[in-house]
Amino acid sequence: MKKQKLTRELAERKVASKVIDKKELKLVKKAARGNVTAYGQLVEIYKKYLYRMAYTYTKEEQSALDIVQDCILKGFESVKNIQEPEYFKTWLTRILIHTAVDHLRKSAKYEKYEDSYTGETEKGLGLEEKWDLYDAIDALPEKFKTVIILKYFNEMQIQEIAYAMEVPEGTVKSYLHRAKSQLKEYLKEDYIYVQ
Repeated sequence: MKKQKLTRELAERKVASKVIDKKELKLVKKAARGNVTAYGQLVEIYKKYLYRMAYTYTKEEQSALDIVQDCILKGFESVKNIQEPEYFKTWLTRILIHTAVDHLRKSAKYEKYEDSYTGETEKGLGLEEKWDLYDAIDALPEKFKTVIILKYFNEMQIQEIAYAMEVPEGTVKSYLHRAKSQLKEYLKEDYIYVQ
């Protein structure tokens, strides 16, 4: 019921800026009908995005590659069930999030960000400040961490995040507000501690 309501809301709004183009839509429809080549082409289009997203969760290259591989396999196994082909990227992001969270739960060891962070660098932040920010993000509860990563590292809109996380938009806004408040508090404490 909740999923149907969310799907209906998205269908009404049609987040135009992030909906895939016609060529990709044709590939998704072909892939949904079992065309392996079409799915392979879609993977080729989104592989860098998937890797960056996975790396943001794990902070290590091999784990990120494993997550992307699992995500691609799970996507291939369930692409025939995709209900809204125009939201393929968001659908695939949802699979990646679940795969990354499962990987982190299974992993006994959760390493810190390495010096060789491959994501986009934040303007005006030194290396130590970036580490503090990443540590603060890591300290957030999983749902808040996911919202921050999707919003600020992947530049997704609230509607897309709601669809990817399978929660209402109001919940995403609430998670985002709470996450930013917790980050401010964590970073402020860290700043006071250093002083």
